[in-house]
Amino acid sequence: MAADTISKSTIPVIDMRDFPAESGKLIKACEDWGCFRIVNFQGILPESLMLEMKAVVKSLLELPIEIKKRNKDVIAGSGYMAPSKINPLYEALGLYDMASPQAVNAFCSYLDATPHQRDTIVKYAKAVNELMMDIVNKLQEGLGINNVSFEDWVCQFRINKYSFTPETVSSPGVQLHTDSSFLTVLQDDETIGGLEVMKRCGEFEAVDPCPGTLLVNLGDIATVWSNGRFLNVKHRVMCKEAGTRLSIASFLLGPKEATVEAPPELVDSEHPRLFVPFTYEYFRNLRVSNKFHTGEALDSLRVPS
Repeated sequence: MAADTISKSTIPVIDMRDFPAESGKLIKACEDWGCFRIVNFQGILPESLMLEMKAVVKSLLELPIEIKKRNKDVIAGSGYMAPSKINPLYEALGLYDMASPQAVNAFCSYLDATPHQRDTIVKYAKAVNELMMDIVNKLQEGLGINNVSFEDWVCQFRINKYSFTPETVSSPGVQLHTDSSFLTVLQDDETIGGLEVMKRCGEFEAVDPCPGTLLVNLGDIATVWSNGRFLNVKHRVMCKEAGTRLSIASFLLGPKEATVEAPPELVDSEHPRLFVPFTYEYFRNLRVSNKFHTGEALDSLRVPS
């Protein structure tokens, strides 16, 4: 099933075991699409752990509302999100800084996680964080950069539930947006689709379920860090069939304290710096306070020409 779905898709597929041979293909995917599907990463994140985590996600999102509300925001939008007027079919729980054992344990405690659920979440958070570091290291190697560390960057995950009914078919599950992160590793629903990414030409490409693979999206911070080379892909979720759709999105956000800016290797007389340096916290507040959803925040951070 996975191989058949991959063969029908035009979204680039990156073999994580085939580097540096895949390096050029990876960079081109970031420039042309702002997203790519990865395969052969199970040495870091086993498929058995992915399936266990999906079962945990389902049970956590079925908890009583009063328990889910204990999942408070650390930064805007990082905690529990109930169905809203804008996204009435969508509900989510969030863990801010999944690289922090203390934050992971606090998240589990607030939700009264069982020992098995806690163990699964701890293992998943550790594995996804390691996978993210592997991806960004491959990205910087592909650009000829080898002295940037992402180890102190904040990671966040969001577990998502879409409640689709026959009456909501053709309605949006989540509105069109870009991610505020550097990159997002998405473990999508195995059976119910709906995710669509916007190509540079403005057309939408459906991202169909493909079990055993992960989708990587690039966000606003990747555009800034790459000095405009990487596309911050716009995407949305549409209701295409009735059912409950579950997904797990893990975000590599940005540095905790250092400023976000393009490395010197990507800036020269032919490629002048496009964006002023800023902190991730400032950028996040700018997006939220102005309700910038599709990358508009970057326009106000461009270096004056």
